[in-house]
Parts: sequence; C-alpha cells; structure tokens
Amino acid sequence: MPKVDTADFKNGLSIIVDGEIYTIVWFQHHKPGKGGAVMRTKLRNLRTGAIIDRTFNAGEKFEQAVLQRYPMQYLYHQDDEYVLMNPQTYEQVSVNKATFGEAIKYLKDGMEVTVIEHEGRILGAEVPYFVELEVVETDPGVKGDTVSGGSKPAKLETGAVISVPLFVNVGDKVKVDTRTDTYLERVK
Repeated sequence: MPKVDTADFKNGLSIIVDGEIYTIVWFQHHKPGKGGAVMRTKLRNLRTGAIIDRTFNAGEKFEQAVLQRYPMQYLYHQDDEYVLMNPQTYEQVSVNKATFGEAIKYLKDGMEVTVIEHEGRILGAEVPYFVELEVVETDPGVKGDTVSGGSKPAKLETGAVISVPLFVNVGDKVKVDTRTDTYLERVK
C-alpha cells in the first residue's frame, strides 16, 4: 500500500489510522511558537460516518487507503438490508442500512448510487448530490406568497422532510442538495 505523510494531505484523501479508514474533510498546517509543526485535521470515518478532530505531528506517515468508486443501482430493501445491482454484470449485493448513513432518506427505487469499496469490502454508498423528488405533504400555498417569503416543512416521496418556500405545493417536484438537506429549486 502506498505511504503518505502529512505534507501529502488534501481534502478527500483516504488514510488508515488505528486500523480504521478515514477521509480527510479539512486540514490545517499549524506552527506553534514552541515545538514542532503539527497538522490539525477533521476526518470522516468511512465505516461509521462520524467526523473526528485529530492532530498529527508534521512528517508523520500513514498508509493510504486505495478506494474504488463505481455506480450501482438501488433495487429494493427488506428490513435493514438494501439490495444494489451492478448495471454491467447484473450482479446483486446486499448492504446494511448504515452503509448509506444520513442520506438514506433520499434513496428512491431505481436510483443510481456510488459504492465505495476497499479491498473487496463495501464501506459506503452515496446517493447523488442533487436529487429531484416529489412533495407529498406540506401546508397549502397561499396566493401572494413570494419567492423571498418564509419557509415551511415539506415531506418528500422518500419520507425526507426539508424546508421549502411557501409557494411549493403537494405534487410539485423539487431539487434538493442531499449533502446539506437544502431546497434548491422547483422543477418544471
């Protein structure tokens, strides 16, 4: 496995720390008045999704985790097992609900997801950053509500609840950023 040290850090780099695979979310080189330089980081645990703060000494070496990312299609779920299919080989695999993390609330039948694999083991699955879903439940819009007005909660077809502008009604399709749970626009 390739080795990297703190000078190689960049956002998105995956490293192995204490037997776990982490992806660097944020890093900062810090040189205190006394002592050696350090690298402050925020790391996302790929298995649990948790983000931790960690400080390393400058020059510390790590094993780089080489991850494969490839598309699969979500078919269905039974209890906490979610079945995905490789669109080229039609091979099906079953993954646990936790593999998707928080974004599972945007998962829709037939959706293409990105699977993250390390040495033949699926570590995670990501829904697309932007999805278009139908609003199935919200308070009705009132004539005169404007784009710059307030917001209200809306339940989407997958069960996710987001905040939408007052003019959005049941049956409207909306575009959502799944990373931030943010309404982007109404889709025609």
